[in-house]
Amino acid sequence: MADITEVTDANFQQEVLDSSVPVLVDFWAPWCAPCRAIAPVLEELAGEYDGRARVVKVNVDDNQQVAASYGVRSIPNLIVFKQGQVAEQIVGAAAKPKLAEALDQAIS
Repeated sequence: MADITEVTDANFQQEVLDSSVPVLVDFWAPWCAPCRAIAPVLEELAGEYDGRARVVKVNVDDNQQVAASYGVRSIPNLIVFKQGQVAEQIVGAAAKPKLAEALDQAIS
């Protein structure tokens, strides 16, 4: 199973915007129950899409700059980036098929 990288304000450009593959970014916080509820789904996706896409997490409490720059006001907030651009944004605890579809569209 692929690891989910914790991304910060400092390395967001390198880890997400400069990535050669699409990146699903999970904007979350440790106190957010829906965020914790979808964590296993994100881990599954990270493993299933290993090599074709990445899944990373941004703790909004610790990294407010990048969260604010993408208008993250509620969490979980999942944004798929493709070639440094927002391809899709999903607010709330989405089901695995919806997240997989967003990744599939970004990969194609």
